Amino acid sequence: MLLAPLAALAGEIEIRNPQLVVDEDVYILAADFNIDFNARLEEAVAKGVILYFVTEFELSRPRWYWLDEKISTRTQTFRLSYHALTRQYRLSTGALHQSFATLDEALRILERLRNWTVFDKSAVKADETYLASLRLRLDLTQMPKTFQVTAIANRDWNLASDWSRWTFVPGDGKTGGAESK
Repeated sequence: MLLAPLAALAGEIEIRNPQLVVDEDVYILAADFNIDFNARLEEAVAKGVILYFVTEFELSRPRWYWLDEKISTRTQTFRLSYHALTRQYRLSTGALHQSFATLDEALRILERLRNWTVFDKSAVKADETYLASLRLRLDLTQMPKTFQVTAIANRDWNLASDWSRWTFVPGDGKTGGAESK
């Protein structure tokens, strides 16, 4: 019962349909997110605060005799911002960016993760069982220090999904996630 308030703070992002698909010599990840963007975050973006969203992926091989072996760990950062001069929202990753007329349009793109190369085919062995994990979160550490202090104490800034975990067996071709932890 004491953990119920903590669960209410997180979990405002839901992960749906994570899938690993082999494409030539690499595995690519696709997933859908349902982001519950609150009014405080909308206001912050509209006033020029850049929000950083981090997608994290891990692939590990369970071992009964020791800690799980990490096969691949990948992160991808998205920057969501508003430019008052052009009156457009911008979603950026690395040097790439897209502009949108509304926040909803930008969030729709953020909610669809497609064609993300997460590991090489040579990193896994056929017919062995692996554990894949995925999450998306608002990264408060990349924000200006003045916002970090406010955000840590305010649950409106706590936007993160739980880890979505699923078993993955290379050779299945296409595998998806069914279990969240």
